[in-house]
Amino acid sequence: MLKKSTDCIMNKVYEYRVLKKMSQSELADVVGVSKQTIFVMEKNNYIPSLLLAYRIANFFEVSIDGIFTYTKGGNKDV
Repeated sequence: MLKKSTDCIMNKVYEYRVLKKMSQSELADVVGVSKQTIFVMEKNNYIPSLLLAYRIANFFEVSIDGIFTYTKGGNKDV
């Protein structure tokens, strides 16, 4: 049977962006992605590349794990 991973990565991009009083477009410009990418990331519907995660963390001057949280959920039968 095919196994589906339930691991997930949650983030606090929205919280950090609001504290800096930035729009999604402004953050997108700074880290080199589209506004849509920021939008779906804030909804936890997009897992960024490691490079993008570093860009975001560096911009907000925090560690990656200060913004992104990995949760191992195991596998489920599909």
